[in-house]
Amino acid sequence: MIEKRLSDQRGKVNLGWLDSRHSFSFGSYYDPAHMGFRSLRVINQDVVLGGGGFDEHGHTDMEILSYVLEGELVHGDSMGHNRPLKAGDVQLMSAGRGVRHSEFNGSVDAPLHFLQIWITPDKKGHEPRYQERFISTNDKRDHLALLVSPDGRDQSLVIHQDASVFATILSPGQKIDYQFIDGRHGWVQLVRGNIQLNEGVLLVPGDGAAISDVPSLEIENSGDQDAEFLLFDLA
Repeated sequence: MIEKRLSDQRGKVNLGWLDSRHSFSFGSYYDPAHMGFRSLRVINQDVVLGGGGFDEHGHTDMEILSYVLEGELVHGDSMGHNRPLKAGDVQLMSAGRGVRHSEFNGSVDAPLHFLQIWITPDKKGHEPRYQERFISTNDKRDHLALLVSPDGRDQSLVIHQDASVFATILSPGQKIDYQFIDGRHGWVQLVRGNIQLNEGVLLVPGDGAAISDVPSLEIENSGDQDAEFLLFDLA
């Protein structure tokens, strides 16, 4: 079964400096029908205007993934990291027993566009830790580039959960096949462009799709521009 989560049905928050869309319940947006999918708890698509950002705040027991699409994200945390991240950078912060952090737009003029993703960990009380890596456009071009995995294969960031996250920039006319092991589930989140799943499910920018009991997934660029998306493989 493939169940779409339409872009225009997501939660909407606009604070002036922040324009955010929530695929699942988050903050002031509550929808009991959309509390997450498997271990995937949050997908927020955030556009932060120049000079804006999230002041220091705390988290515990959550795996927090940031995927930068445009602009510069400046990350600071109580573990001593103070890092500028640009398009193509991926950051994984394991909050564990507790960490404080802030996220700001590094520019006073240009907007920052990024996805913030939360995945529940396999257990509570992990030691907090920070990881990052850069994935070039070429690395993602017509290829499922592994960003995050539980075992760190292919130089991926190591997450405290049985979950793998891939990113792809799919050229017009191209397609990718993915095989799910029996009993596993998937989520596709489309950032830009248009794609078709298994010859029938069309997604436009901002759409997501929950995938269960589907052994093979074909993802095809159905438009005339590049399509960028994330694919989650979940227990």
